[in-house]
Amino acid sequence: MSLQHRFSFTSARQSLLVRLLQVVMVVVLTIGLWTANGGVIVNAAVGLLVTLLPAYFERNYRFTMDTGLVLWITVAMFLHALGTLPLSGLGYISAYNSLWWWDHMTHALSSSLVAGSAYAVVRALDEHTEALVLPDRFMFGYLLVFVMAFGVLWELLEFYISVVAVVLGSDSILVQYGLDDSVLDLVYNSIGGLLVALFGSAYLTGVVSDLAARLDQRRG
Repeated sequence: MSLQHRFSFTSARQSLLVRLLQVVMVVVLTIGLWTANGGVIVNAAVGLLVTLLPAYFERNYRFTMDTGLVLWITVAMFLHALGTLPLSGLGYISAYNSLWWWDHMTHALSSSLVAGSAYAVVRALDEHTEALVLPDRFMFGYLLVFVMAFGVLWELLEFYISVVAVVLGSDSILVQYGLDDSVLDLVYNSIGGLLVALFGSAYLTGVVSDLAARLDQRRG
């Protein structure tokens, strides 16, 4: 018996949890607007927008994602947005600044989303055309390299945004904590990519099939 059935975590309950997390993100965004906190506003707004993309794709392109995958995306965005909000329980300091493990957790989750997207696209291309053959060993290495490269670009983005914020004398929407932190971020990025490389074929089959079918329709 799967964990989903054991804990009665049905699709309906997953959808309800997605909606609840989105509501909380709206609250976080509202607090950011009320307190004029640019970091909270940008991160909450972007995170909320990302959680709405599955519904947008379903409504406009008839591309339906599994409810569990939508929940996966929403949890990652929710934790990132919540982590930027100063909380009374943490002495009015954000989780990113007060909990050493928060940044690593969100990096692992976010990198798993990046790796999942990369896996779904490339595997769909593999199924779509016979000219492309991607062995499992290649996919494993490809995902790890892709996530590492994306992680390096992200760390550079954090660095330059922080530099610009210092020059302008404003708060940065992304914070760079130093070289040691960047190295640890890359390690946790790799963990997220590793999880997708190991279990992607089991949980992303539906997305891959839908993408491949749409590629076939375009070719036809």
